[in-house]
Amino acid sequence: MILPIRAFGDPILRKECAEVPQDYPGLQELIENMFETMHNANGIGIAAPQVGLALRLFVVDVRLLADDEDFKDVADKLRDFRKVFINPTILERSGEPWKFNEGCLSIPEVREDVLREETVKIEYFDENFQKHTEEFSDIRARVVQHEYDHIEGILFTDYLSPLKKKMVKGKLTKIANGDVDVNYKMRFAK
Repeated sequence: MILPIRAFGDPILRKECAEVPQDYPGLQELIENMFETMHNANGIGIAAPQVGLALRLFVVDVRLLADDEDFKDVADKLRDFRKVFINPTILERSGEPWKFNEGCLSIPEVREDVLREETVKIEYFDENFQKHTEEFSDIRARVVQHEYDHIEGILFTDYLSPLKKKMVKGKLTKIANGDVDVNYKMRFAK
C-alpha cells in the first residue's frame, strides 16, 4: 500500500524516534509499504517518520543508481543494495567529507549540496531482526546517513549555511503550506 509522505513542516519529521520492538504489529507489512511508497515516488530511501511513524526504521534501495553514469565506478555495489535498517546506531563516520546535491521526498523541489563523510559504520537489525555491523562507502554511505538523520529528527536542510537556508526559506514555507506539485501522495501539516 502506498502511504502518504509527510511534508516539510510536519512535526513528526523533527522527532527523535523510538526503537522498534521485535514484536511490533504489522512490521513486515510496514516495511513492504515503505518500499512501495518509496518506489512510487522514485526515491532511493525513506524513513518511518516520513510515513508518519516515529520509529527507528528506514529502508534503502539504490539499485536504480547502478546505471547512472555518475556512479559507474561503484555500479556493482549498488545493484544489490536494497536493505532494511531497524534500530540502527551509527558507530563511526570516517573519510574525507564530500559534497553531493541531496534531495528528499519530504522536501520536494529543493536540492542542495550537503557535506557528509565518505564512510559510515552502522549497527542495525534487518527485517528478520538479525543483527549486523557493516561499513558502507560512496553513495551508499550518503543515503544511509541521510535516512539515519530522519530518525534523529534531522533534515538535510539543517546542514545548509545560513545564506543557503535563507535562500530556500520561501520554498520550504510553500511546501509546509501544501503549495507544491508532486506526482506522489503527500500529507501536509496544515
